[in-house]
Amino acid sequence: MFWRKSDKPLDWQGRELCCDGCVHRELVREARCRQRHICVLDRSALRIEEFFKKNPELANEYLTHSYFEVRAAAAKYADVFRLTALLDDEDESVRWNAALRLPHRFLLRLRNDAHREVRLRVASHLEGEELMPMMSDPDYYVRQIVARRIGVPQLKYMIDDPDPEVRLVVAQRISAEWLLELVDDPDVSVCLAVAERLAPAQLLPLRFHPSLRVRHEVANRIPVSALDAMRKDEDPLVREIVEERISAAQDENESEHAVIEMNRTKWEGRKH
Repeated sequence: MFWRKSDKPLDWQGRELCCDGCVHRELVREARCRQRHICVLDRSALRIEEFFKKNPELANEYLTHSYFEVRAAAAKYADVFRLTALLDDEDESVRWNAALRLPHRFLLRLRNDAHREVRLRVASHLEGEELMPMMSDPDYYVRQIVARRIGVPQLKYMIDDPDPEVRLVVAQRISAEWLLELVDDPDVSVCLAVAERLAPAQLLPLRFHPSLRVRHEVANRIPVSALDAMRKDEDPLVREIVEERISAAQDENESEHAVIEMNRTKWEGRKH
């Protein structure tokens, strides 16, 4: 079959591959190597991965290969005692694949890795106090993952995080005793998350919040006795909620009063 030049298998440097001079050409007979499908010299990460799946015993030989995809794939199959050196590899995928197979303590070494993707993965695997050094990570998304996984008692140290997405997670998870620390947060989403978790009586400071979303939540849950101050809210929807709740409370009081009067009348009738 005739292959166009663009269809020819190439190595990681763009050179055409040829099985004739390959040191692994004997593996072809055993279906452990096959051009375009299973090849450690191919530039395709998938074909390299397939090679080590078929030939894991050869992984140690490729831990120092010039192509990072080869080193990254080899790290998944090489002897574990050979992997510690790869934690300082120049490529992040190599460092990560090595760390995943090493004892847990080696994963901690990558909390300050130069590449955000590595730190993201590390944060997704650690828990509790192991995450505390990552609360000040320079990447907001790393800190967001930390806020999702760290222990609730430690969340108080993230209340002043510079990113609202991180503070939102904090507001959703932090213990009730610390919620009021976030009640004046400059971000509306954070304030709304706080309002949704506060007890009705704690919502008083938010009655005049600049955000309609927050005031809507307040109007729905604040004690009826404190609703009068919101009757002149600038938003008609909030005012409607306020009036409906006040009216409902009045009707309920009148009904209760009528029941009391009826019971009293019955009691007095029995006395006579």
